[in-house]
Amino acid sequence: MEAGNGGMTGKADPFAALTDSFANTKLSVMSLLGVQEAAVRLSVSVRQVQHLVALGELHQVARGLVDEASVERLRLVRGASPRRAWAPATSWGAVAILLGHTPDWMGATQRSRLRARLRDLTVDGLVERTRERAHAVRYRAHPTTASRLEKEIVSTAEQAAALGLASGGSVDGYIQSGSLDELVARHGLIRDTEGQVTLRATDFPIRTVGELAQHGVVLAALDLAESLDVRERRAGTDGLARALDV
Repeated sequence: MEAGNGGMTGKADPFAALTDSFANTKLSVMSLLGVQEAAVRLSVSVRQVQHLVALGELHQVARGLVDEASVERLRLVRGASPRRAWAPATSWGAVAILLGHTPDWMGATQRSRLRARLRDLTVDGLVERTRERAHAVRYRAHPTTASRLEKEIVSTAEQAAALGLASGGSVDGYIQSGSLDELVARHGLIRDTEGQVTLRATDFPIRTVGELAQHGVVLAALDLAESLDVRERRAGTDGLARALDV
């Protein structure tokens, strides 16, 4: 309906109750779910959905409504029957071991147990168990922002390219959790589950993350395996299969 028509006479504006952030979102392409339907898809309670929203795992765009893409991405990563994720230090230890490195932040017994677990783990199991290594959020940004952003994060673009994927103007990388809000504000990033910028905030030492990212494709493969894009997910799971020697 054109603005000149003056809207729907005699009817309440259906978007009046939506939050400002939702009103500014690309409504034409965003699919929404009520919290009840999101709970059904994730096999959790409504209270747990609300908790996932509070943690930032799900993107709430209005009261009682979440972005479907964030629900599907979480469902993919958690698996059909979600098991408890490994602690971040264990997840990063798994990355190190699969790269042929020794995670010296773990004790010898812990490392031995983790190696044994990895020998019996499937690709989907690895993706599910390591999901808490970082908290990933997607944003949209001005096209000129990409090159500046990549200088301030641990980018996995080169490793993704080694798996057969060009960046296509997108940005994907890790940042220390305490630096995320300032980076987002300084670059004017807007949260958008279809955005071209993915920032993965972690409390694990970012210097170690950078070292692991540069020593092979395992970390990039884990990131890609969490994607809803079929081609990206295939590249990631194939890379992890080779690392696990499945």
